[in-house]
Amino acid sequence: MSANDALPWIGPALELVRDAARKDVPVLGHCLGGQLMSKALGGEVTRAKVKEIGWGDVEIADNVVARDWFGGGGRFEAFHWHGETFSNPPGATRVLTNGHCANQAFALGRHLGLQCHVEMTPELVRSWCRGGAGEIEKSAASPGVQKPEAILRNLEARIAALHRTADRIYERWTEGLARA
Repeated sequence: MSANDALPWIGPALELVRDAARKDVPVLGHCLGGQLMSKALGGEVTRAKVKEIGWGDVEIADNVVARDWFGGGGRFEAFHWHGETFSNPPGATRVLTNGHCANQAFALGRHLGLQCHVEMTPELVRSWCRGGAGEIEKSAASPGVQKPEAILRNLEARIAALHRTADRIYERWTEGLARA
């Protein structure tokens, strides 16, 4: 699905993001969630030049905002499953990128929109590979699409490494939440 689809829940979801931003309530979005955030905050969602399905490195941008969210520079392996991408909304800073998708993540104050996935579990990856087998097969010509056996290779170690990155992101994001 797309943030541009005329589904009955898209408009209310966009307004929810806008309302949270107006009230300075931190928002975090993964993939479609990041696309909804971009659109709600003034960016655009468009077809990506390269569909990405599977594992791929993302590079941490060399700026103070990226270092605040992800620590030092470098890269990490993230999970991808998207055929669209977002532009960075006005005032946002690109914090992640890669060769297939320039905008892998943006930060705007306390808000973080991700194109890539850091929230994956082994069960979720296996389920997506089963349920999305037809999409993978249909998209096999894309240089950013991996076969299921490649996606599932070393899955436990990849997920463990991904969770270390996710832990840092979620810890940083929760700093902005009010404590009761």
